[in-house]
Amino acid sequence: MLDSIFSLSLFATSFTTILVIQDPLGAVPIFLSLTSRQTDTQRRSSARQATLVSFAVIVAFALFGRYILTFLGISVPALQFSGGLLLLLVALELLTDRTDENPDPDAVSANAALVPLGTPLLAGPGAIVAAMVAVDSARTPVVGWVSIVAALVATHAVIWLSLRFSLPLHRVLGESGIRVLTRIFGLLLAAIAVQMMGDGILAWLHQHF
Repeated sequence: MLDSIFSLSLFATSFTTILVIQDPLGAVPIFLSLTSRQTDTQRRSSARQATLVSFAVIVAFALFGRYILTFLGISVPALQFSGGLLLLLVALELLTDRTDENPDPDAVSANAALVPLGTPLLAGPGAIVAAMVAVDSARTPVVGWVSIVAALVATHAVIWLSLRFSLPLHRVLGESGIRVLTRIFGLLLAAIAVQMMGDGILAWLHQHF
């Protein structure tokens, strides 16, 4: 009965992929910099708002992405390949440390929890595309939606905990620890991206030949 609406393998794969893409530990230094002038209460509020904004944006694209693709005439294999390429670029940024970890607090408005924390820092193109591809890879739309929404709830619970306890987490891990974990996430994401691109090419060849 549960198999008709939920896929454990899709949930596990999506949870791992999206969590690695969003890199909550790597977002901790950025979050602390953007909220450096906020009180503890305001910082907790920013953590909650950023998590909710990220969740809402990704869920919206996961649920309605199929219709957007149909309207634009884009095939799922094309989305898989382009999504894999995009994830590979994100992975290279994680591996080469090219993300902006020192934004100017003066340039951050009171709505930092919405932009850039919620999106595009957390709900970036990579996470959005990964969610859309995962939904389309499910055997039925219902299985895809239920499994992906469950995975997104789990990933955003981790994100909220990371941001909520960002100060003690940063003290425990330190800059070096966070950088090492970010590199590991980047390596895993690169492997996922290559696999996604390969699956997209094979699916496209199967459709046309």
